[in-house]
Amino acid sequence: MPVTQTAHSGATYLVGGGIASLAAAAFLIRDGDIPGHTITILEESSRIGGSLDAAGNDTDGYVMRGGRMIESKYLCTYDLFASIPTLDESRTVTQEIFDWNKTMKTASKARLFRNGQRVDAPSFGLSENHILALERLALEPEHFLGRSTISDQFDPGFFETDFWHMWCTTFAFQPWHSAIEFKRYLVRFTHMVSGFNTLTGIMRTVYNQYDSMVRPLHKWLEKRGVNFMLNTTVTDLAFENSQDGFSVKKISFERGGNLTEIEVTEQDRIIVTLGSMTEGSSLGSMDSAAALLGKTDGGSWVLWEKIAAERAQFGHPLNFANHIEQSKWMSFTTTLHDPTFFELIRDLTGNIPGEGGLITFPESSWLASIVLPHQPHFLGQPEGVQVFWGYGLFVDVPGNFVKKPMSACTGREIMTEVIGHLRLQEHGSRILETCICIPCMMPFITSQFLPRSEGDRPQVMPEGSKNLAFVGQYCELPDDVVFTVEYSIRSAQTAVYSLLGLKRKAPPVYKGQFNPRVLLEAFQALHKIGV
Repeated sequence: MPVTQTAHSGATYLVGGGIASLAAAAFLIRDGDIPGHTITILEESSRIGGSLDAAGNDTDGYVMRGGRMIESKYLCTYDLFASIPTLDESRTVTQEIFDWNKTMKTASKARLFRNGQRVDAPSFGLSENHILALERLALEPEHFLGRSTISDQFDPGFFETDFWHMWCTTFAFQPWHSAIEFKRYLVRFTHMVSGFNTLTGIMRTVYNQYDSMVRPLHKWLEKRGVNFMLNTTVTDLAFENSQDGFSVKKISFERGGNLTEIEVTEQDRIIVTLGSMTEGSSLGSMDSAAALLGKTDGGSWVLWEKIAAERAQFGHPLNFANHIEQSKWMSFTTTLHDPTFFELIRDLTGNIPGEGGLITFPESSWLASIVLPHQPHFLGQPEGVQVFWGYGLFVDVPGNFVKKPMSACTGREIMTEVIGHLRLQEHGSRILETCICIPCMMPFITSQFLPRSEGDRPQVMPEGSKNLAFVGQYCELPDDVVFTVEYSIRSAQTAVYSLLGLKRKAPPVYKGQFNPRVLLEAFQALHKIGV
């Protein structure tokens, strides 16, 4: 029989320990004056941070599934972290990020690497018809686009242009993804188009985003008494209906093999992170490939499906969870114990680590990319050890140098493919003997980009809710773009202000598309005027 606990009046329960829940807890405390000890975060894994993760060591190899792009117009992100001190408490996280990016400005000299040579500031290669299609799509109302895909909007030649190679690898789009999401990105990042071929405007944290953002936020919340229940899988929510709406009355979760229920009231608050783009992730090794898992290999999709089964206003999780072949791709993290690889990349690209950003191989059948960050990239990373990250979008196609699909490749084979595209075969043995490459398969990593209809993503405050809000990548926020830290934090801010009835709103989405200077610069870049 399940054990039953009784919640304190005015308690808050956050399901999921990713950046959305952590941000919501911070906004509850900072803006809602909610005592930290009344806030509980329930996380199914053994660590907080969700998709902003980083782990490992120099002996076994470091691992991070990925890192989200950040830039100066992430207003909700910087609003939150302006209140969070760095781990050494010397300044705020926001100040640290802006200070760091004054020193380490992104200026790629090798955004594309083709035929063993860097392509410095590559041209977009767009035809007038492609430009007209981009402009039309940016102006098209979303309800006209419906469930159409990017490939429905452009001729096949568009997907051979260097504009597409750079755009799709920066943001992880595939031709079969949603035209609406592609449109949102075009509009949201209009101010970055003019510098897109050198990655101008992209910002980074000093270390990986787990060490630079999640750990300081976690520390701040712990100091204020927030409760963290790890290895805790929420399995169901029970509801109570009334004439004027509904409320959550019970939270069921499994922990240590025991099923437990928490009874809640309308005065309590429940904030649920819906779905997970890194659910079911699996790791390989230098000599083993990563396995492909599914939605039952974790609790987030199962929970969303269960609570949405009889409530249309909770969205349609199957739209995002049932198309793994269209949402999966692989990343890899490589730990190097010899400087040869980093020195060769520096000389080939003309960029020092941390300056150049993403390097894409457009000839790669995997459409592979790598990025060499400033070192050290992990707190505690020893001197003389370097770490870089990479990924491939087409994981079921044989490689150009290793004649196997990326999904079937070991870390050694993935590094062999990268070495081939860089034309570094003469150094291959030395690099392979002194590195640890860990592949990671992520079945749902771009599921939020899949074609969708109105209602597939629920509102942050579903209609009729008295004490429940949704956050994360799978709730609906007009104008903003998914697959970003900003989206998760904006959803958290919106949820907290709505649940508490505060007379304030999240900062509005920056809309550079209405700035004449931004539009002129984007127009000139697309048409190569002044180049």
